[in-house]
Order: sequence, then C-alpha cells, then structure tokens
Amino acid sequence: MSQPATERLALHHQLVRFVAAGIVSAVVDFGILWLLMRGGLGHTPAKAVSFVCGTTTAYLINRRWTFGAAGSARTFVGVLALYGSTFVVQVGLFAVLFPWLDQRWGYTPAQVVGFVIAQGVATTVNFIVQRTLIFRH
Repeated sequence: MSQPATERLALHHQLVRFVAAGIVSAVVDFGILWLLMRGGLGHTPAKAVSFVCGTTTAYLINRRWTFGAAGSARTFVGVLALYGSTFVVQVGLFAVLFPWLDQRWGYTPAQVVGFVIAQGVATTVNFIVQRTLIFRH
C-alpha cells in the first residue's frame, strides 16, 4: 500500500533539507581536503581530517534542521556508530580511488572524482540510516 500524503511530504521535506545540509557539509569537507593536500598532507590523512569536519557539520545541521530531533544519549551513540562506519567506507574508498584516478587523469580530477564517489556512497547510507533508525519519530 502507498504511503499517506503527509508521510511522503515529510520524506520529501527531509530529503530536500538533507541535500542542502549535505552541500554545505561537502563544501566544508572538500575545502579542508583541498587545503590540507595542497599544504602537503597525504591524501588519506587529509581525507580523514576533512571527513571529521564535514560530518560534524552535517550532524549539527541535520539533527535539528533536517530531522527536528533533540539530542540524547541514544542518538549520540547511534550517530557515532554510523559515522564510524561511514568513516571507514568514505576514507577507504578515497584511499583506493585517488591513487588509481591520479595515475589516469591527474591530481585535481582524481581528487574531485574520488571525493564525489566516496561522498555519494556515504551520503546515501547516512540518509537512510538517520531517517529510519537514528532520528525516526
């Protein structure tokens, strides 16, 4: 059976806000990645630091604005577990993709494409888990 109209609207509303928050967080993440790599830090440690900054930004925006949730111990533990898993996936994907893409396309395209792929996978997982498990009403 199809979802009620109010639930579909809630999903659409949350998804739009999640994407907007994701854009802000991605700018923070990529900006820090770019600065750290240009400053000489290796691609994996730079991505690790940028991931933490970007996901902290995403959590702060999504908790209140996207999902309208109050903080709690359960929420905090859930977010830590999710972001820990996402950290491994996102940094791992970037660590594998960047050198491979760098050899084929060069430094900047490898940085951008590797970031977009790793971020896309993480964003999809984050939205599904946050909406269905962590911030469900």
